[in-house]
Amino acid sequence: MPTIGYVQPDGSRREVQAPAGTSVMKNAVLNDVPGIVAECGGSLMCATCHVYVDPADAERLPALSDDEDEMLEVAAAERRETSRLSCQLTVDESLDGLTVHVPEAQA
Repeated sequence: MPTIGYVQPDGSRREVQAPAGTSVMKNAVLNDVPGIVAECGGSLMCATCHVYVDPADAERLPALSDDEDEMLEVAAAERRETSRLSCQLTVDESLDGLTVHVPEAQA
């Protein structure tokens, strides 16, 4: 089963076993990872699951959709080159070891 690492703003890290086919956001919520609010439940209607993908992992991800790009424009935290909505990142074996950094604020 793939493992996803969530890094908090203070640098603390939590690793979560993530079943294939689920989202990075869903695994954060199910495992009580602080900072992933997920107000819309993963329906791409908010930006409260915003994360910064570790630059070393960015190339492993699918391209940003137009809808995701638009939602990231209204994220509460600064948008960066590696900003993604964790609800749009579907876990599979190729993402084993993915590291995402949680912003200081989501709302």
